[in-house]
Amino acid sequence: MSLNTSLKGRLRNTNLPLTSVLHPLFEAVVNSIHSIDSAIDRKKLPSIMEGKIEVRIIRSGQATAFPESKAEIIGFEIIDNGLGFNQENFKSFQTLDSEHKIELGCRGVGRLLWLKAFNKVSVKSTFEEGGIRTTREFDFNVERDIHNEDSKNTPGAKFITSIKLLNIRKEYSKYLRKNPETIARDLLEHVLWYFIRKGGAPEVFFIDGEVRISLQEEYDALMLNASEPSSFKIKNEVFEITHVKLKSSLQNKHSINYSAANRVVKEESLQGKIPGLFGFLKDGQENFAYMGFLTSDYLTEKVNPERVGFNISESVEGMFAEDEISFSEIRKNSLLEISKYLEEYLVENKKVGKERLKNFVDSKAPRYRPIIDRIPEEEQIVDPSISDKDLDVKLHIHLSAFESQLIAEGHDLLVPDSLENKEDYSQRIDEYLAKASDLKRSDLANYVAHRKVILDLLGKAIEKNPEGKYSKEEVLHKLIMPMQKVSDEIRFEDSNLWLVDERLAFHNYLASDKTINSIPISDSTSNKEPDLIGMNVYDNPLLVNDGSSLPLASITVVEIKRPMRNDAKTGEEKDPIEQALGYLKRVRSGKIVTSTGRPIPNSEQIPGFCYVICDITSTMKDRCDFLDLKVTADKMGYFGYHKTYNTYIEVISFDRLLNMAKERNKAFFDKLGLPST
Repeated sequence: MSLNTSLKGRLRNTNLPLTSVLHPLFEAVVNSIHSIDSAIDRKKLPSIMEGKIEVRIIRSGQATAFPESKAEIIGFEIIDNGLGFNQENFKSFQTLDSEHKIELGCRGVGRLLWLKAFNKVSVKSTFEEGGIRTTREFDFNVERDIHNEDSKNTPGAKFITSIKLLNIRKEYSKYLRKNPETIARDLLEHVLWYFIRKGGAPEVFFIDGEVRISLQEEYDALMLNASEPSSFKIKNEVFEITHVKLKSSLQNKHSINYSAANRVVKEESLQGKIPGLFGFLKDGQENFAYMGFLTSDYLTEKVNPERVGFNISESVEGMFAEDEISFSEIRKNSLLEISKYLEEYLVENKKVGKERLKNFVDSKAPRYRPIIDRIPEEEQIVDPSISDKDLDVKLHIHLSAFESQLIAEGHDLLVPDSLENKEDYSQRIDEYLAKASDLKRSDLANYVAHRKVILDLLGKAIEKNPEGKYSKEEVLHKLIMPMQKVSDEIRFEDSNLWLVDERLAFHNYLASDKTINSIPISDSTSNKEPDLIGMNVYDNPLLVNDGSSLPLASITVVEIKRPMRNDAKTGEEKDPIEQALGYLKRVRSGKIVTSTGRPIPNSEQIPGFCYVICDITSTMKDRCDFLDLKVTADKMGYFGYHKTYNTYIEVISFDRLLNMAKERNKAFFDKLGLPST
């Protein structure tokens, strides 16, 4: 009794990803190459040079809406002068999962892939058997299987086999490449091994109307050279890799091709997998891209029936780990072989890659400097074209891993090993403290570098933009502190109060762009909105004022104006100094308490500090002179004490604000190698 096979069922269980729409064509072309090889073996052709294959694009007869566009591709015709569909080959075609040509790695499922993507296949083949020249024709589809079969003697007919893959299915059509040059390039990459092998490949032409592309010419234009295969073993299985140098082009990328039966099954980019392998490499005066071809009987054995992947686990653990080969093992060993082959070409790239990282750390991200030596050397080699953003992310991952490792080691350090002697434990402590020191220096470097970025932003913000206008005051306000926030709502590093005065960092409460009646330090009913208002106070009324010394508290008001504003005059609406003093007076007019509601005795005596950030224009100079403020030594600001308001006043131009902040931080910038001018 024999088992019956359902073509529909078998086809349903055949996997062909939509993105692998060209695989049926690839299978047909490889079959044609095998057919020509067979014809040579049986003396039907004198040499591979006499073999010819044509791949013709079949388009619909329907014109497109655009005159410059071609009609849609609906199929392909593959024509060869190989051995043809003789009785042996036809019988194999009629047998699903045939073992015919098993030694070539064939699985007998190629025709299933044809029907997976195309509705119909038509075959016409002229061959010679027993001295008789015969032409066999038949059609093949899922509904009727093999039908319209006809064979007849055709003396004098040329040995030609034509296979037409017709009426591509709609779901696959969407993924079919439209450009004949691109399809020809994909086909060449798939069968490239046959061109590389000893003896080469038959002539293959890709034809689309008047366009005629020779794959041999494409190959000659593409190839620099190919090495003799090198080999390595994994658990007694032999793998061979052929190293290929391709002439540089936008299409060529460094890659490795995992092959089965000399056909590419799986391609992987080598981007980021081998230190220094980025951009094009140079061999003498010629730039090249690397392509590796990995072959093995093991890969041929493990390829899935559709030849679009391998039945190999990515990793193997547990009881099978000693016997079964994982794909990660294959990849790892292949990368080692490629690294050895490319070593001489990667020297300059490695140097440039390390310089890219070093320059980035030195000039833009000094926080990472303390941990650079703790990053593996191969990880320090980066693609010079990497963006600052991506490089920052890459380094941050290393920093986070270092922090996690440090935390884990710290916990282990608290529980000494009972068998560990004093000297070893002491050494572990020293190593831990050295790492901790590096991490803290990294944090400090990050904080200082952040200040440098803020100063650069401030410098840009006070310049005219391309339209000849200055930034609005809210832009400068947000640089100093986010608007509509109080200090408890933001992190310390989210504000830059140090731009105005380092002492502002020590406030107990600070509000940004909030109405006076909404802040908890005063019960004033005023709805005025100071740019910044803050209080610094000990939250203990007994310590605030001992009756003889100044109260241990202060109120700070900061008012910010648009750069180069020149309309200051008497009155709170136009004079920013009066405006700041008015805010101070309103806060004091209410009952002043701490932010937690504790009373402050003699709160009306709490001193004030008013900072006005604006450019010293002519009208602003008049207001400073009117209040008898003293000009600073650099002539870029004014200062003084207002006895009536019991407040210190400082008017700071934007240039002075920037210069003073730079001077205060210069020593830190110099230590990190950051430009401070």
